[in-house]
Amino acid sequence: MHPMLNIAIRTVRQAGNIIIKYYETIDSNEYKQKNYHDCVKYIEKETKRQMTIMILKSYPQHQIITESNHEIHTESKNTEWIINALDGNINYIKHFPYFSISIAIRIKGRNEIAVIYDPMRNEVFRAWRGHGAQLNGYRLRGGIVRDLEHAILSTNCSFKINPNITSYLNITQKLLSQCLDFRRSGSVALDLAYVASGRIDGYLAFNLKPCDFAAGELLIREAGGLVTDFNGSNNYFYSGSFISGNARIVKNILTYINSQK
Repeated sequence: MHPMLNIAIRTVRQAGNIIIKYYETIDSNEYKQKNYHDCVKYIEKETKRQMTIMILKSYPQHQIITESNHEIHTESKNTEWIINALDGNINYIKHFPYFSISIAIRIKGRNEIAVIYDPMRNEVFRAWRGHGAQLNGYRLRGGIVRDLEHAILSTNCSFKINPNITSYLNITQKLLSQCLDFRRSGSVALDLAYVASGRIDGYLAFNLKPCDFAAGELLIREAGGLVTDFNGSNNYFYSGSFISGNARIVKNILTYINSQK
């Protein structure tokens, strides 16, 4: 196993222990007297701090990028660790057990290692460029669904007011009438891990940050899937908008979206 992959797995597992400890006590009288959102911000901050300590202990010269410091350097000479300490914090607040911790390691402008951890199910999704993707040691090969009518799709599309809400809703509405079912689960990283494992057949992303999708992007590719922007190109890393799934599903989504313009 690559030594950085080993550290990444140890780091997300340690972070998962912190997340679960607070998850089990957040309904106690001590926390009921506080604002739940403030509590989760504290938990996320503490988890991020512990992850940073573990990473820098082994690799003190590496750069750590979080959701609040998300500038990615294309030709960076430093190795970049893109971390998300709690992806799905609203789910966490509501005790909806669907959230995750993720790490992507980027070397010379390329995602090389990815780990996504679901602490509630003790599932570790991992990928190493050129060495495939795994779930708890078992090889992942992505989904086999070929047609939209049999596909479960997911998205991060928010129904809150934003400048692009109309175009987002138009795209999802078009696909909703074609696919088997549509989901918005609340944890981007975990959804992308599910695409890599075939539990979800396709994912539509809109304006995401690298900490949301960097790990999932590599997982999907190493599981044999595709990730493209809405024009079928690879210019999605900085826009944060893309389509992912197996090759046939991605092609069908692109074809259908473009035919409806």
